[in-house]
Amino acid sequence: MIITNFGDLIAERMRMEHRALAERWFERLLDLIPVEARDVFPTESLLDHVPGLILEISAYLREPEDAAIAANTAILDKARELGALRHSQRASLHQVLREYQLLGGVLVNFVLEEMRRLGTVPSAADSVSLVFRLTQAVNVLSQATVEAFVSLYTQTIAEQNQRLEQFTRMAAHEWRQPLGALQFGVSLLRQPKMDRERSERTFAAVERNVRLLVDLTHKLEAVARVQTSGDSPVVQEVSAGAIVQEAARQLREMADARGVQIQIAETFPTLTVDVGRLELVFVNLLSNAIKYSDPEKPVRVVEVSGALESPDSCRLEVRDNGIGIPEHALATIFHRFTRAHAEREDFQYVAGIGLGLSIVEDCVRAMGGRIQLQSVEREGTVFVVTLPRTPGTPS
Repeated sequence: MIITNFGDLIAERMRMEHRALAERWFERLLDLIPVEARDVFPTESLLDHVPGLILEISAYLREPEDAAIAANTAILDKARELGALRHSQRASLHQVLREYQLLGGVLVNFVLEEMRRLGTVPSAADSVSLVFRLTQAVNVLSQATVEAFVSLYTQTIAEQNQRLEQFTRMAAHEWRQPLGALQFGVSLLRQPKMDRERSERTFAAVERNVRLLVDLTHKLEAVARVQTSGDSPVVQEVSAGAIVQEAARQLREMADARGVQIQIAETFPTLTVDVGRLELVFVNLLSNAIKYSDPEKPVRVVEVSGALESPDSCRLEVRDNGIGIPEHALATIFHRFTRAHAEREDFQYVAGIGLGLSIVEDCVRAMGGRIQLQSVEREGTVFVVTLPRTPGTPS
């Protein structure tokens, strides 16, 4: 059945199901936001924001004036309040953006479900218009949330810089006295024929001022660690398993099409890392494993696991039973524009220009880690990524 009021129909169904859609979004957020479930929306007011946002989107679908959402101060305030909440929870900018990508995915899936349920076939113009309005609405709300998040982050950095500058001035002032005393003490110790008592007093004064300088230096180091240790829009403490699950979700359809099972270990270490880079690493490694699965094997599988290698580092593995990498290609496999199986006619259908693994290596290095490779042709490949658990520690 072809209908012409498809946007109105979906808007009404979205209005009726807005709380169920909010619950779907909430379930997806539990794997994304680095807090306990009860803290994702810690108050009733904030919890009501989610269905409220979806209701506003449904209203925009029914009456899509150009500025309908952008001019709605109340709903934009809700989106900004969400940005302030995520900043207080030390979420990353990557996570905030992903949060709205998840919302868009939930709403698009809902539209597809409704089409199947109702047996409706909208016109091409209605379909394009609906998707455009839906995307535009989500983007307006996302922009308001991100602007609030970035504004607070920028303010935090400015305040930290101001505190650091004040401390540096104070430290320089405090350093002058012990440094002057040390300089004077050294000049006294250079004098010949100094009596024992005076020499001991001078050594005691030098030792006291050295301890003072060491204490001041430790304080300055502590301030520097605070400045760089956590309030970053991209670096966050996360479970590596949550990142693996998200990467696998993005590639589930591709894996199903090729009959590849993605098996993910139950436990993974936590680490403080650039979330976007780590997700990109897993997406590329899993994508390669799926693309180069062995069609002759009855069971095609990719296994992902992780464990602590030491108190300061963790080991993440992506292992497959695919066609493997020829020995002659191992030395250059991480080079740009390198494709290990370019000469095989049966894999000419595999898209790509040979940048995936070079991107993986760049990301791993940027996170302070290293990547190693073991592969046997016709048996499979394993990539081992070793990362520091906190930035700046050796992996």
